[in-house]
Amino acid sequence: MPEPATHIPDLLRDRGRSFSFEFFPPKDAEGEEVLWRSISELEPLRPTFVSVTYGAGGTTRDRTLAITGRIARETSMLPMAHLTCVGHTREELVRTVADLRAAGVHNVLALRGDPPGGPGTAWQPTDGGLDYASDLVGLIAAEHDRAVAIGVAAFPEGHRDAPSLEEDTRRLLAKVEAGAQFAVTEMVLRASDYLGLLERARAAGVPDDFAIIPGIMPILNLRSMTRMTELSGREIPEEVRARLEPLADDPAAVRAEGIRIATELCEELLDRGAPGLHFYTLNRSKATREIYAALSLPV
Repeated sequence: MPEPATHIPDLLRDRGRSFSFEFFPPKDAEGEEVLWRSISELEPLRPTFVSVTYGAGGTTRDRTLAITGRIARETSMLPMAHLTCVGHTREELVRTVADLRAAGVHNVLALRGDPPGGPGTAWQPTDGGLDYASDLVGLIAAEHDRAVAIGVAAFPEGHRDAPSLEEDTRRLLAKVEAGAQFAVTEMVLRASDYLGLLERARAAGVPDDFAIIPGIMPILNLRSMTRMTELSGREIPEEVRARLEPLADDPAAVRAEGIRIATELCEELLDRGAPGLHFYTLNRSKATREIYAALSLPV
C-alpha cells in the first residue's frame, strides 16, 4: 500500500508555525541550474512546504509539473503547484490536477491568474473555462474530493481588481466556502495590512482555524520592488522608502537595509500571531537564508 499523501492543512494544524518557500519555473538551462542550486541550499532549513508558480495562460504548465514532480521524487520537501484559470478549459484543468497527482503532487494553490493582457487589463474568460478562483477551488474539490489539498491567495491591501476591501473579503470567503483549506498572501509590505486582512476575514466568517500565511519578499533593489508593487496596484510604504532612498547610490547598503526591514516585519508578524511565513525567493536562496538566520528559526 502506498503511503497516504501529505497535505499542507494537516501540517499547519499539527506542527505549529509554517515556514515555506516559493520558486518559479526558469526559462533556460542557466536558470534551471540556479533554481536547483537554490532548492538544495534551502532544503536543509526543512520548510513545511515549497510552491512553484504557474505562467500566465498556462505557459509554464509542463515546467511547473516537471519541477514539482521532481521535488516530490528527489527531495525531502513537500511541493505545492500553482494552477490558474487563464487559458484553460474545465477539462484541461481537471486533467492538469490529475497529472499532478500522478507525479506525486497533492497540494495545489488555486488562482484565477492575471488577465492575458497583464495586471490591470480587463479580464477575458476562456471559452469552456472558469472566471473565478472560487470556481477552480470548487472544481478541484468536486473532482478530487479530499485527495488534493487546496490553497488560495489572499491580499492584505485587496486585489487590484476588487472594487473595495469588503468585496475582496467576500471573494476570499467564497473561496473558503468552495473548499479552500488555507491561504497564502501576496507579499506583505506592512504588518498592519496583514492584521487588517485577518480582522476583515474573521469578521466576514472565515473560520479562525483557516490559516492565512503572510508572504514575504525582502527589498533588495528599490527600483525593481517599486515596479512589482505597481503591478499589484500598490505602493511601497513611505516609512520603508524613508529608510531606503537615502541609500539609493549604494546597492549593498540598500540590500542590507532591505534584509533588516524584512526581518523586522517577520518578527512583528510572528509576534502578532501569524501562523508562519512564506518567502518569495525569486529562485535565489541567500536573502531567505539571511532572514532565516536573523530570526533564529529552527533548522
